Amino acid sequence: MGALPAITGHDGFDALVVRTDYSDDQAWQDVAAALTEPWADEPDEACVYFVNDPVWAGASVDDVLTAVRGDSDLAVVFLADRTTMQSDSHPLLAGTTLTREECLDDEDYEHLTEFGREFRTTPAGVHDVYANLSIGNLGFEEYAALAHDDPEGIYRSF
Repeated sequence: MGALPAITGHDGFDALVVRTDYSDDQAWQDVAAALTEPWADEPDEACVYFVNDPVWAGASVDDVLTAVRGDSDLAVVFLADRTTMQSDSHPLLAGTTLTREECLDDEDYEHLTEFGREFRTTPAGVHDVYANLSIGNLGFEEYAALAHDDPEGIYRSF
């Protein structure tokens, strides 16, 4: 895949969701609607920044992470990929922006990525994950562990 454009205009309070599968527009509309439903006890729509441009078709987590590398405040990105579109629960792929260079040493990095650098989450879980990672309340590895413990490998929110 060639170089992807930088993602600009993303507000730090918005979860970043990149659409990478364009096979089913109705599924995408369902995913987007689920992601904008009010979150927790908030009466307003959830805050989501959508990247919905076919230039991203087929992009991997690593492709997207490379495109957002300059955003030091971003802890996680979410991909709406083929699995998201084809599954009834529309689980998005969450990928951590954490790199080995940000860790104290290899052991620290191994601990923080024990369950991998990515996991799946339902649309309802996106906001929980994004909010808690943004404020440092929970770590990516804790959500990845919860997804790992789920029979389908999906974090489903608290």
